[in-house]
Formats: sequence, structure tokens, C-alpha cells
Amino acid sequence: MTQVLTFPEPVSSFAVRRFGREYSDEEYWAFCAANPDLHIERSAEGEIVVAPPAGSESDFRNLKVATQLDRWAEEDGKGTAFGPSVQFFLPDGSGLSPDAAWVSNESLRSVPKQQRKKFLRLSPEFVVEVLSPSDSLKEAKRKMERWIANGVQLGWLIDGDARAVYLYRPGHAPKTRRNVLELAGEGPVGGFVLKLARIWEGL
Repeated sequence: MTQVLTFPEPVSSFAVRRFGREYSDEEYWAFCAANPDLHIERSAEGEIVVAPPAGSESDFRNLKVATQLDRWAEEDGKGTAFGPSVQFFLPDGSGLSPDAAWVSNESLRSVPKQQRKKFLRLSPEFVVEVLSPSDSLKEAKRKMERWIANGVQLGWLIDGDARAVYLYRPGHAPKTRRNVLELAGEGPVGGFVLKLARIWEGL
């Protein structure tokens, strides 16, 4: 019988490590299912990392990004958009959740339908991360580098307070765009245009 750890009160960011062996995928899924209100990810080293909530303004910005991406994906028809509740099991063993992501129909079909009910064992083609008050910009940039190292073709890191977007692509140094009102996608999400005015404005 699987035993899970639950947290009745709000917690700060911390990591859980099992000595002797790593949590299996099923044990990790059970841990996440037992704590649906927590933001949980898994490091490549097998640590379960619990982060504090994003906060109201960050959630607002996340929603603006995910909604625009979903609307475009529905019209484009070549892939599916996801929000912050999705998690991807990546080639290095980590389990990461972006604030928004896009996966091509071809990639999604590579995952058996029954497995799509849990975490997706694939690398999305495109991810967006939105910096929250509890996030360190340095750590957020490291996470973007992990996404790219695991096969993501395009990544955007949005710092709403600084009105800055950091662009990541394989084989290229990150680029920074500041105070832009629109950002055009490329590669796998060519044709997608993210409008940033309300994201910069915040609450």
C-alpha cells in the first residue's frame, strides 16, 4: 500500500528526499495527488520540491499567458496548450511544471492515451514561465536552461514587474526584450503573438 505525506497547513519552499532510493513515478504521482493545493516538482536528482503559491498577481499574469496561448492553439490546430497544473517527465528524470506550454499533436500522440491522464513523459516544444514574488530570477533562469537542455525548442521567462522577457532557444545565448507590447512566437509556435500590455499592468 502506498503511503503519502500530506500538509494540513501552508508551507514554505522545501525539498523532500528519500534516503536509500528515489520515489517511484507512482509514489510521486500519489504524493502530488494527496497534496493538490501545493506546487510540486521533482528534480533530476529525485528530490521532491514544494514551492509556495504564486500569489494573486502572478496567477493573473499566468492566466493571461495561458489563455492567449490556448486561443491560438485552438485556431492553429497543430498542437495543444497547457496551463500550470500540467507536469512533464523530462529525459533527465526531473518532473517540471511550466506556467504555460504547447505540445504538438505529433508529440502528444507518442504518449499512450491512458498515460495522458497523469503526467506527460515528453518535452513540450514551447514553455512559458512567469516570475512570481517568491521566485529567484537566478533560479528561474536555471529552470529555463533545464527546459532547453531537455529538448524544449523555445522558452520565454516573463518578469512582469521588470517588464522584461528572457528568450531561450537551443544553441543560442538568451536574449532579453524589455517594454515590448507584443512578442511573436517562432519555430514550433510561429504565428503565435503574445500581447503583453495587461501582463505588464498587472493588478
